Amino acid sequence: MPDASDERLCAAYDLAMLDLDGVVYVGGAAVPGAPELLAAVREAGMGVAFITNNAARPPEQVAEHLRELGVEARPEDVVTSAQAAARVLADRYGAGARVVLLGAAGLDEALRAEHLEPVGVDEEDAQAIVTGYAPDVPWRDIMQAAVRIRDGLPWVASNTDLTIPTAYGLAPGHGVLVETLRSFSGVDPVVAGKPQRPLLDETVRRVGGKHPLMVGDRLDTDIEGARTAGLDSLLVLTGVTGLSELVAARPEQRPTYLAPDLAGLLSAHEAPADGDGDGVTLGGWWARVDDGHLVVEGDGEVGDWWRVVAAASWRHLDRHGAPPDVDGLSAPLP
Repeated sequence: MPDASDERLCAAYDLAMLDLDGVVYVGGAAVPGAPELLAAVREAGMGVAFITNNAARPPEQVAEHLRELGVEARPEDVVTSAQAAARVLADRYGAGARVVLLGAAGLDEALRAEHLEPVGVDEEDAQAIVTGYAPDVPWRDIMQAAVRIRDGLPWVASNTDLTIPTAYGLAPGHGVLVETLRSFSGVDPVVAGKPQRPLLDETVRRVGGKHPLMVGDRLDTDIEGARTAGLDSLLVLTGVTGLSELVAARPEQRPTYLAPDLAGLLSAHEAPADGDGDGVTLGGWWARVDDGHLVVEGDGEVGDWWRVVAAASWRHLDRHGAPPDVDGLSAPLP
């Protein structure tokens, strides 16, 4: 079940590692209250870093977008999967290494910042290949890259996200290309982005933080990535994770803390306690699973409702191998 923190999270941890889409903004707009809440977090003395699996945009563009939304951000506050991928390559092959680039400007800039030389897919003396989201890469380059990977050229992928948000809805992300290349070549890439740990390690290296906290909205990247890196995490419910996803979370995708939004950084967290029978209770709420159906009764804070839901559901999932039925159940309004 979610853990407890007697201190406000902004005091218990020295760095908030914030995912962007679904946490700080959704589409082109800031999550309601996010700029003000992040300003309060910084005022409380907690450092802030913005991390993203998106390898297409350089940190300067990301920081500029955040400032347009009213969020204080410098380029050095932003860490991308492109930077993490470049670090992996630099550590393995050293400065001056020639790397085939299948990606956009953000990945090109990250390679050059690590003194690596981006080259075309037909450069025979390349030491590795790196791929990232880039909608303008020609199919002929993808075909040649697939052959070179199959024939042994080491491969680093910025991320494996299967979808990306667009103005016209969710669209295929870089993970679709990764699956195509993997299927043809039979090779698994080294992955820099979440849920693998290079991006989180790179964030701590660049921004600092002796006791960081990962803050995200996705169980399969943000929260699982934190667990992979041995970090505590806060799941916020302003993005893609809803009730059905939360109650079905496997152990490796369960957050340390849970809150409706970024205000969770400014509060202490009480853990649910055992109630009567198999139920759990917290702050006026009581949750149990009856005949496979999740039942929640009582009244109280919205955040506490979500915490008892998580605790009761995960207990049931671990015991019975299936999440409870949540049909007809909805969270209370703030």
